[in-house]
Order: sequence, then structure tokens, then C-alpha cells
Amino acid sequence: MSGSVTSSAGRFTAPDGLSIAYTLHAASRSGGSPARPRIALIHSLALDRSIWDAVVPLLTEHADVLTYDCRGHGKSDRPRMKYTPELFASDLVRLLDHVSWPRVTLAGCSMGGCVAQAFAGVYPDRVQALALIDTTAWYGPTAPKDWRERAATAATRGFQGLSAFQATRWVSDAFREAHPEVIRKNLDVFLANDIDCYRATCEMLGDADLRHYQSGMRMPTSVIVGEEDYATPVAMSEQIQEAMPDATLSILKNVRHLTPIECPVVIAEKILALMERTRDI
Repeated sequence: MSGSVTSSAGRFTAPDGLSIAYTLHAASRSGGSPARPRIALIHSLALDRSIWDAVVPLLTEHADVLTYDCRGHGKSDRPRMKYTPELFASDLVRLLDHVSWPRVTLAGCSMGGCVAQAFAGVYPDRVQALALIDTTAWYGPTAPKDWRERAATAATRGFQGLSAFQATRWVSDAFREAHPEVIRKNLDVFLANDIDCYRATCEMLGDADLRHYQSGMRMPTSVIVGEEDYATPVAMSEQIQEAMPDATLSILKNVRHLTPIECPVVIAEKILALMERTRDI
């Protein structure tokens, strides 16, 4: 039988010397107990692993969970360099090696969903199932220009000047008014960003086109999006679901872009239901 869940924070060093911060939420096991399922979660742009704080306790009843801060974010190192989804994916594969996890159910939100798609494309044998949440494979033909303009606005106005815009896109008006403490917590993370890392990540997302991976990603996949998501609209999730061989689509009513923050219970249920689809694989 598994014991109580403990959360342990750690760091590991990527091959280029960069330090990645992570938290492992795992049940202690008596000798000979079978390993529990394993879930890795990837956060969104300019935030950190804490976007999963309300989701993790619901998952750890059933699985061990790994959260971490992508390079350039949170408590991980913040190098000034060019970023790509494949580079972020390579950080994750090294982290999984570090914690001795050969395969995972992988869930990514927004930017994290782009990284998850790159990971599943490059390392398909490491992914048991895939949850793509509030994300896209491609932001469209004007994306390189649009994302560079967004980074330039942050450099000119500062992160404080973008905070109201961000909060409005992240969650619905009703949630924002009912949970100001949640918004404040995430805005504090947003305001602590490094502008050079933010610019590099914006350029990464603007240049990203992950559609060439889709036909080869044959693991069970759950695509999830808020009905009112203005950042990655429903049509972007529909494209992913239609292009992937074993993908389902869930459109969540009355919520916006960061559903792990706005409706963590539903997101946890969707991830656990996805895991059930892998039980016989």
C-alpha cells in the first residue's frame, strides 16, 4: 500500500549548466508495492509551477506528480539565449531521467502545451498519454510579428503595465472578482519575470509551428480549452484534435485561458480520465 504523499523540492543541472527547479509530489511506498502512475505538468508563459497548486492535491490521491519551472521562469535559472520548444522539451527529458521516471502522462497548459507537443513529438516513447490544455500547435501567420510586439510592449511599459491585460485573459470576470487572492498570487509571479527571458519566450512562441509532429503522436490525447479563451481560441484546439489520431476535445463553459487556475477540479478530472484510457496500453 502507498503511504502519505510528501512534496520535496529539488534542483537539477541541465547539460548546458542551467539549473532547473522542481517539486516531486510522491507517495511513500512499502517494499514491493507497485509504482503508482506518474504525471508531469508544464506551466504557462511568464508564470511557474504554482499554476498547478490547486490541481496537484487532486491528482496525488491517484498518482505521483512532478511540477517544475521552465528555464527562464520561476526559480529556475534565467539565461539570455534563444529558446525553442525542443530545448524546453530536452530540459524535461533530462529532468525525468534525474527522477528516474521512464514514462509519464504529460499535461501542459498554454506555453506548456506547446512544450508538451514538442516533447511528445521528439520523445514519443516517454509519453503514455498527453493532455494539451489551453494551447495551440501554431499561432498563425502573423505570430512572429505579434509576439515580438508583445515583448516590446513589456519592455516599454514594464510588466506592471501588462498586469490588468493578463488577468483579464487568464480567467473570467466572475472568477477574478470572487478570488482576488488567486489573481494577486499569480500577478506577483508575472511581475517578477526577467524581460530578456520573457522576450526570448515570446519569440519562441511566435516562431513555433508544431503541426508537423501531430500525425506521429499516437498516444491517447485529451485537448481541453475554455469556451471564452481569447489567447488560444477554441479553433486552435479543434485543429489539434482533428490532426491527432487519438485525441478528444473538451470545451469548458464560462472559463478563459488558464483553466488549471480557474477550474482545477475539472482539469484534474480530465487528466485522471485520460489516464484511465491508458490502463490497457
